[in-house]
This record gives sequence, C-alpha cells and structure tokens, in this order.
Amino acid sequence: MTLPRHGRLWLLAALTAALLPQLLRLPPWFIPYCVALLGWRLAIDLRDWPLPPRWLRVLLTLVGIGGVLAGYRTLFGADAGLALLTVMLGLKLLELRSLRDAMVVIFMGYFVVAGGFLVDQSIYVGVYLLVNVLLLTAALIALSHPAGPQHPFYLRRAGLLLLQALPITVLLFVLFPRLSEPLWGVPKTSSSASTGISDHMTLNNISELVDSEEVAFRVRFDGPVPPASQLYWRGPVLWVTDGRRWDPVSRDLPPRWQMLPGRYDSLDDPVRYALTLEAHNAHWIFPLDLPASVPNGMALTADFQLLSKRKVIARQRYELASHTRYVTGPLADEMYRLGLRLPTAANPRTRALAAQWAHLPAQAIVDSAINHFRDQPFWYSRRPPPLGDHPVDDFLFTTRRGFCEHYAAAFVTLMRAAGVPARVVTGYQGGEVNPVSDYLIVRQSDAHAWAEVWLDSDGWVRVDPTAAIPPHRVEATTDAQRFRSTDAATLNIDLDWAQRALAELRYRWDAVNDAWNQWILGYNHQRQKELLEQLGLLRFGWQGVIALLAGAIAAVLGAVTIYLLLRMRGRHDALVRIYQRYCDKLARIGLRRAPHEGPRDFARRVAAQRPDLADSSDEIITLYIDLRYGKGDAATSLPLLRAAVSRFHPGVRRASD
Repeated sequence: MTLPRHGRLWLLAALTAALLPQLLRLPPWFIPYCVALLGWRLAIDLRDWPLPPRWLRVLLTLVGIGGVLAGYRTLFGADAGLALLTVMLGLKLLELRSLRDAMVVIFMGYFVVAGGFLVDQSIYVGVYLLVNVLLLTAALIALSHPAGPQHPFYLRRAGLLLLQALPITVLLFVLFPRLSEPLWGVPKTSSSASTGISDHMTLNNISELVDSEEVAFRVRFDGPVPPASQLYWRGPVLWVTDGRRWDPVSRDLPPRWQMLPGRYDSLDDPVRYALTLEAHNAHWIFPLDLPASVPNGMALTADFQLLSKRKVIARQRYELASHTRYVTGPLADEMYRLGLRLPTAANPRTRALAAQWAHLPAQAIVDSAINHFRDQPFWYSRRPPPLGDHPVDDFLFTTRRGFCEHYAAAFVTLMRAAGVPARVVTGYQGGEVNPVSDYLIVRQSDAHAWAEVWLDSDGWVRVDPTAAIPPHRVEATTDAQRFRSTDAATLNIDLDWAQRALAELRYRWDAVNDAWNQWILGYNHQRQKELLEQLGLLRFGWQGVIALLAGAIAAVLGAVTIYLLLRMRGRHDALVRIYQRYCDKLARIGLRRAPHEGPRDFARRVAAQRPDLADSSDEIITLYIDLRYGKGDAATSLPLLRAAVSRFHPGVRRASD
C-alpha cells in the first residue's frame, strides 16, 4: 500500500514532537545529526527526493551507534538507550516505503514517548507526552485513512480513541500488581546531576544551596506541625576534619561501630509523618530529629543517621515516626575519642581561646562559646569573604561573617579544643507550610548545619550556634531582599498584594505537584496494598485481584462492543433501508441491481441507460458510499441521503429506452 503524502507529513510532525525532548538531552554535537535525518525525510516527502541507497543507510547507522558510544560510553541505561532509540528512529524514516514501515515507526515513537518518562516524571512532561500520544495516534489514523488531509477529523478521532481507552487504563493502573521498584527507577548514568546535601562539608558548600528553590522533600504530619524550633531534619553526621573539610566516620571507625544502631530513651510520644523525598542519588533519608522506628530496607547508624540500603534515585515516599525529646545512651570509647580529635597544626588561635574555658564544666563551656558568638560582632552572611590557611581562625578573629557551616565548624572546633566531644550534623531546618493542602515544603534553601555536644547527664545534645546571632546582624543579600529594600522603596511600590498572589499561586501549583507525586508517581506496591485493603479486595489474595482485573476489563470491553454494535446497527439499518428505496425505484422502471453489482458500478449503468438520471443518481451513490464505507457523519449526511432519495423520481421507462 502506497502511503499518502498527508499521512507521511502527519507522521513526521508527530515524531518531531516526540523526539524534541530527547534532542534537548543529547550531547550538543549529536543534535545536528538527528535534525539532518528529520530534514532529509521532510525533503523526500515535499520534493520527492529518492530514498538513500542501502550502503549509505548502513554507514549512517554505524555513525549513529558510534556517536552514542562516544557520548555515553555505553549502549545501556536510560540516557544511552533513549539516545540509541532516537537515532534508530531517525534512520528508519530514511527507508520508509510501505504501511508496514510506517507502523514500525509509529510504535517506535510510542516507545520514545514512554522512554521520556524514565528521565523526567514531572507533571509538565506528563502532559507533553500525552499530547505526543495524541499526535502519534492521529498520524496512525491519517496513514490508514483514504481521505485527504482533514486535521480536525484526525485529532478528534484520536482523542476519542484515547478517551475510550481511559477506563481500561485506570483499571490497569489501580489493580495491576505494582513492582516493588518503579520502572523509572532504573539505574542512571554516573553523569546524572543531583543537588542537595553532600556527604562532606567544606566552608561555603552549603551556602551554595541558599538561593535554590528546588524542593528537597515534602512532609505531611498525622497531627499538628511541630514548632519551628524542633524542625531539624537529620542528614549526614560529620566527625573527621583536617581544619577545613569535614567528613563522616567511614575511614576512622571500624564497620561494627559505623552501623551499630543508635540507642536512646524517648521523653515524648513519637511524631508520625509521611516524607516524600526527591531523588538525590545518595543513601541518606532526612528524618525529623531521631527516628522512632526503622522501616524495611533501611538502617539506623550509631550516630542516628537513617540510611536507605539503595540510593534514592527516584522520588520515594516513607512512613516515618520520630522523637524530638530524648536522652541518648552511653558513648563508646572509640566514638568519644573521635569526638575530640583535631588536626594538630590547624587553627592555633581557636585552640588558645578554647583553652581559657577548659577548666569549666561542659555545659558552661557550651554557654561560653554561644555567648562569644552573641556578644562579639559576628554577622550572619550568605556571601561570606574567603578564608585562608587556618579557616576557623580567620572566621573567629578576622572576617566574623559566615553561614551556618562556618558557625557549626567553629563551634565544634572550640568544643573539641576545650575537651567536650562534639560533631557536625548536616541536613535541613524548618520548612514552609502549604496552606492549600496542609503539608510542609522543605527546599534546598533550607539546608543547614548545626552541632551536637556530648554531656554526661544528657548524652548528645543539639546546639545551633547560628541561632545565637541577633536578628539585627543578619545581612540581607539575596536578590529578592535587595529588590524589596531598595527599588520598591525608591519607587514607592506596595508589593504585598503581588507577593500574596504569587505565593497563593505557587502554593496551589505545588499542591497539584504533590497530588501528582502521591497518587501517580507515588502509587507504589505499598500504597496499592493499602488501597486494596481499604476496598476489601485483598481478602481474595493477589490471584483474586488479577481475576477481578481481568473480569473488569472484559466487562468494559464488552460494554464498549455492545454500544458500538448497537450504534452501527441503527445507522446501518437506516442506511440500508434508504438505499433499498432507491434501488426499488429503479427496479420499477426495469433497472434492477444485480446481486454482484456494487453501488458505483450500478450508478454507472444507470447513467449509461438513463443519462437524465446521472446527476441525481451520482449524488445518492456518493452520499451512500461516504456513509457506508467512508468518514461520513450520520447526523448530517443521513438526512441528506434520505431527502435525495425522496426527490428521486425516475418515472416510467419508455419503450424507446
């Protein structure tokens, strides 16, 4: 079957839309290759260029595969696999001849659309990919339809097909057994970018996140949101320092101490919440303070880090519980000594200051350090000046401007130098409540570092030295703050209403994203199990659920089939009756249709024997064929056919005829 030109153009337009996101992800030098393939195919369709010879297609294939290998060092994985599929799809267009080739290209296009969801699962991408499916389906109809280009017809018919598939899609999504890992959780290449808290801290690396509005995680509490003073989300705990950089204990404690579960006595009831964590390509979770329980697939370390056994490479939802008031258990000798360790030659002025407090009790040493930050002219600055070879000395005695990691590192150094075990904890602090849907949004800009000190009576105690800085010594250095404090005042503009409107819009859109994350992307094995338990379906077992799914799909298909048959039967019966009236009128004048004679052949014979009936007969046959075999709309064309047959009066055949 020869492909109609309008069908080929529809196919090329749909594939261009499907490939566009993939082209934007390819290495820059690779994009011209794929664009050239699409442009070549367009020239073939518009200018009737010949298809390239076989040897040239083979050469282009080798170049494409070599380009993927050069760009990704592999042909496997989400990124490399989608790049290879993009290349193969472009090359397939250069040998497109028959309807079979077009079907292969269409289904490859569907695979590209599905593959796009492996890379990005945002709601924007979901809507865009749905439009791609609509365009590919419209191209499929255009290739199979004999009529000329009628764009609204193709899109309308494609939309109707997608709507008809919606009930079965919903049934499969809700009832089909979910995988324990989502399909889009396939391993990514090592080049995949990630943002957020790191497993180490150098002065200034947390402040790099301060202007990022990216969401780190969202939290929905079972009860009221705890006070802001308790909203410390615990991440990597850092023990080892060279005077500038802080690292975890992996190189300094034996494995038996690294993964020994932390022990503590709780002083309050646990706070229960659901934490939806964005992918950050690391093992740590960010629970509130100290976890009250350890979910399956996780481990709690000796310093109370909650770690996933697998890297968080896709958005995950965790049901957690935490305590915010507690007393930790005894401290092992190895950890006690590690909590006092400092490099011998680094930051001598800091050591000298701490030596003045060494004779005091531990709590008094903590208070002395906090008072030092409060009483001396220290400033909280998101753009602190650079530091020299002894960064803590430079911060404490020269610049006195810093971000949370400066204060945490300086405080822990002072504590250790004075004989109090201490460590740095990184994570997030605070969050903003979304009033639209009553959950907490924690962004990358909420990244924070604080300290923990060991007190014999209380165990590990959180101390946040950054909080000691008075509000009047906080520098406003973000772009938004500068604009509000200068330009708005100069222009005498009241921005409160605009800020409220933008905040409302942002909260509503984030609520939509959260619903998308919870009920579409987050609909995993556990959530499906909970839903089926609520519906009472799990009492039948998974075999029963699958049987129910099959029965429900069969019922939907049966209902659709019966509806279509009844609709077609009503239309077909009326059409046959009208056409039979036309044939009966001709039979009365001796022009009887033969059983083997089709409507077009019958019309030609009528025109040959009765030229005076040619025009009216051709009008009737055209409407009939359009309704019976073509795209005719029964609502408009059937009344026209009925009227034409009613006007048709062939009269009595004369002897001379």
